[in-house]
Amino acid sequence: MTPEIQDRVAAISDAIRHLTVLTDQARMLRLRRANRVRTIYGSLAIEGNTLSEAQITAILEGRRVIAPPREVQEVKNALSAYDRFEIWQPEIEKDLLEAHRILMTGLIDEAGIYRHGGVGVMAGRQVIHMAPPAERVPQLMGDLFSWLTTTDAHPLIASSVFHYEFEFIHPFADGNGRMGRLWQSLILARWNPLFADIPVESLVFEHQNEYYRALQESTRLTDSAPFISFMLRMILAAVSVSVPQDAPQVSPQVSKLLTVIRGEMSREALQSVLGLSDRKSFRRRYLLPALADGLIEMTLPDKPNSRLQQYRLTDKGRQWLKQYGDG
Repeated sequence: MTPEIQDRVAAISDAIRHLTVLTDQARMLRLRRANRVRTIYGSLAIEGNTLSEAQITAILEGRRVIAPPREVQEVKNALSAYDRFEIWQPEIEKDLLEAHRILMTGLIDEAGIYRHGGVGVMAGRQVIHMAPPAERVPQLMGDLFSWLTTTDAHPLIASSVFHYEFEFIHPFADGNGRMGRLWQSLILARWNPLFADIPVESLVFEHQNEYYRALQESTRLTDSAPFISFMLRMILAAVSVSVPQDAPQVSPQVSKLLTVIRGEMSREALQSVLGLSDRKSFRRRYLLPALADGLIEMTLPDKPNSRLQQYRLTDKGRQWLKQYGDG
């Protein structure tokens, strides 16, 4: 326990309390769905899956997606696994084996059972971690579950320790990374159900190199503190972006503009898709207010009058569209 770890535990706890008292159920349901997609996208992207959030959403809705069959299977498996969050207990070993079976069905032969051979973690051609021998895995995992059952550590700490030790043991032939992240989320969800839909994995994906460095540093020091500190930083960031903000005061005209922007579009293209012919009215009622609120931006901000000027959504605009748009 370092001062930094203690501060982050306190900050996450405060943020979760704020998120818990929100009562706008419709907004939260929409946010939960978006976060579930982000969670699965982040966790699978770390493992090399190339499907986008839009494609994962399509699979979630039962629509056909043209993509490599293995990657589609990975998404379907992950959706099935996260649907079982309310059933599994993080202290029960057979639940972890079932989760691995669901996550890896159709992907490997040893789905749902501990590995029978040696494994190592590679960085390119370099082995950065040799996992314990296969014959030791059942005992090591049994010890880890016994610790999880009896520890009085805060769930934020306990979940991070479990995650680190799980990755050190590397108990499965494949799927260890996604299982470690899944089980940390499950431990956290038993502390507060909101964690079932907080996209910690998407933040880990954005800081993937740091994730692996933190694992290596904890192994080098034989101290899980570096990994705990890293994960708490990711959890705090994920909780912070999951708190729905009050909706900006957006006019009907700006709302319409935000819903029609696709990538980068010129003024002429935007007017055309909106069915507007009056250039001055479009600029005054649609374009300028959206720019002023930071919901869209120019592709050439230093040349506002350029004939090549186009407009695109900002992060703020995309977030508004996710939470308050009709799509």
